[in-house]
Amino acid sequence: MNIAHWLQSQAQAGGTKPALFHGTRSIADYAGFHARAAAFAGGLASRGIRPGDRVALFMANHPDYLVALFGIWIAGAVAVPVNARLHGQEAAWILDNAEASLCIATGAQAEALAGALATAACPVASPDEITGDALPLVPRAPSDLAWLFYTSGTTGRPKGVQITHRMLQTMSLGYLASVDAVSAEDVTLYAAPMSHGAGLYSFVHVLMGARHVVPESGGVDPGEILDLASHYGRMHMFAAPTMVRRLTDYARDHDRDGTGLRSVVYGGGPMYVSDIEAALDVFGPVFIQIYGQGEAPMAITSLSREDVSARRALATVGRAQAGVELRVGDAAGHPLPLGEVGEIMVRGDLVMPGYWRNAAATAETLRDGWLLTGDTGCLDKAGYLTLQDRSKDVIISGGQNVYPREVEEALLSHGSVSEVAVVGRKSAAWGEEVVAFVVLKDGALDEPALDAHCLNRIARFKRPKAYVAVNELPKNNYGKVVKTALRERLAQD
Repeated sequence: MNIAHWLQSQAQAGGTKPALFHGTRSIADYAGFHARAAAFAGGLASRGIRPGDRVALFMANHPDYLVALFGIWIAGAVAVPVNARLHGQEAAWILDNAEASLCIATGAQAEALAGALATAACPVASPDEITGDALPLVPRAPSDLAWLFYTSGTTGRPKGVQITHRMLQTMSLGYLASVDAVSAEDVTLYAAPMSHGAGLYSFVHVLMGARHVVPESGGVDPGEILDLASHYGRMHMFAAPTMVRRLTDYARDHDRDGTGLRSVVYGGGPMYVSDIEAALDVFGPVFIQIYGQGEAPMAITSLSREDVSARRALATVGRAQAGVELRVGDAAGHPLPLGEVGEIMVRGDLVMPGYWRNAAATAETLRDGWLLTGDTGCLDKAGYLTLQDRSKDVIISGGQNVYPREVEEALLSHGSVSEVAVVGRKSAAWGEEVVAFVVLKDGALDEPALDAHCLNRIARFKRPKAYVAVNELPKNNYGKVVKTALRERLAQD
């Protein structure tokens, strides 16, 4: 079933439920939402987009994002949401790899692509340019590709996670079973990026006929978020742990209590126990934790509202969600006894079929139907999962994944850098921040020059927050950099 069927069903059921809002301004009811998406689909068809073609979205948060997403699916095409904070060259690489037939881009993102179009054989258009006669919903099989999600690995090159219509349906129904209830009276707020978790939660809220609100800022403004919660009431939002901390600090400093916040689902990074306890003190029992990956989107485990509110098992990421089977395995994938640390493995209908045109990475990640997450952890007798480490060394800064290798490659292309190793350092503001240990060829460390060099090659949020000049990097007998020693040094400092 085409995931856009849920939008069509809401329109057919009368369509008068309010659907899209920009700030406090009403944009469309469900009939209007569907009509705009169907016209967008017609515009795609008139440009030669056919079922299975990839259409990229390189846009900041806006109600038009949802119209474009569902218009792509009505046309039977595949959405390729691209993080709006990426550098133009990074976005262009994704367009090339996905063999995108079209990219929808606006504002700063369109400008960023303009300088990189030589490497992307893909036309670019704004949402306003894509319109036509309403297109009937194109049927899709459950196994057909719906969303191509690009996530980086330790090689520094992004990998395209293939997310099918079945996966999106399983994730959404699992949300209702394992995470939270949703009704037509609820509001979902898109403050986190719509290319990631916030956008993935759009489906269950369309299914239930809830309202969709994009803040006018398009991002995380704590005062604006709390004002919108107070205005609408019954508001749900997805938030990275750093967003929760910012909201908590703002509310405490401005004597706000979060009136109108119904549910805050947090994930995408480590949540320190002290931070969630502080948030509970300010906002009360509104928090639910999830753990997932792009390869099993948003739906590996959840820590219930009841557990979080009772401050029970806060150091864990909860129990397996309804749509998955969870295992902690050894190097061969065999299940380990309770309490033993091993690799977290997942199986179920929401696990990806593989990476886009990357058979080698798929073979490394999928084994006998099990997804090898690359994360380590342990299970207890009650089924709670405790994460121990991220074995792929990903740094999660402000809810955004930063992969050290791509930062290292950017720095190594600077003429003064001989060697470099990038690690994460704990940060009260960002959860983690990027630190680069640099071995120079000669001369003194020139941080502004390295900053400028990075900004010409990678997204601003990936740029190191600090540089440390060293004579040599710690290495093992095989010549591999021992990053644990660098993290220990930062902790001692």
